[in-house]
Amino acid sequence: MEHILIIGATGQIGSELTMELRKRYGNANVVAGYIPGAEPKGELKESGPSAIADVTDGEAIASVVKEYHIDTIYNLAALLSVVAESKPKLAWKIGIDGLWNVLEVAREQGCAVFTPSSIGAFGKDTPKDKTPQDTLQRSNTTIYGVCKVTGELLSDYYFNRFGVDTRSVRFPGLISYVTLPGGGTTDYAVEIYYDAIRRGAFTCNVKAGTYMDMMYMPDALNAVVQLMEADPSRLKHRNSFNIAAMSFEPGQIAAEIRKHLPDFKMDYQIDPVKQAIADSWPNSMDDSCAREEWGWKPEYNLQNMTVDMLVKVKEKFDKGLIK
Repeated sequence: MEHILIIGATGQIGSELTMELRKRYGNANVVAGYIPGAEPKGELKESGPSAIADVTDGEAIASVVKEYHIDTIYNLAALLSVVAESKPKLAWKIGIDGLWNVLEVAREQGCAVFTPSSIGAFGKDTPKDKTPQDTLQRSNTTIYGVCKVTGELLSDYYFNRFGVDTRSVRFPGLISYVTLPGGGTTDYAVEIYYDAIRRGAFTCNVKAGTYMDMMYMPDALNAVVQLMEADPSRLKHRNSFNIAAMSFEPGQIAAEIRKHLPDFKMDYQIDPVKQAIADSWPNSMDDSCAREEWGWKPEYNLQNMTVDMLVKVKEKFDKGLIK
């Protein structure tokens, strides 16, 4: 990876991944791709080049790839699960038509492509616990999941048919103190830390006992880079690898917060859309293939993540960055 384009660089994952890749590969070698109205700001804008890169415009993407001599594309453009349910046609346009544009540019220009999949690629009939790498995905009930499954298949097709170096991971719920949630089913696991600091209480919108795989953002960023740097001869799978770090239900994260904030309280007000999506997803994923094929291993669990999240979120409040 010498010259990198991040499509969706101002999003939840993209904003942090862009800065991480600039640290590793040099600021000038990582282009922050964005759409009008979501321009890079602050350090993201000042630290390196940026360009309009809308996945729905293949010619524009091709132009950026040529101008900056791009050899690797990180395609992060997508609508998150809850938002996608309210805008299914747009979710498909961005997630699948957009991916097709990216893959065509990659085929023509010789680029490698990373496109994240998700725990949402699994459906209601998928085994719930230690979900296997290769298992039933057809029983998906959300447009978000349909797009993720289709994206996995399309990416594999471009590898097998055209030799495009496509790679992907199935992200669990991602937890970060840097960017605020943007409409995902697992958002509660981020919001709970903010409310714990802000008011010492939190109203959870998924039921007690709802287990979902989660991951701290530093591990997620490391996974992406580690996979893209992996020796391709070791990869028996490509699109997409299960990766896992921790699985918990709301009561467990609340209990962990109480170790540091003993007066913290949590109640429940269930969002039926989020709950239905959560119920269709696995409780935990088996990531043994990622561990065997490219050495995946997370560093954070619920305990050390909670310590770090509470410290970092409090710092943001103390500096007046959030209210």
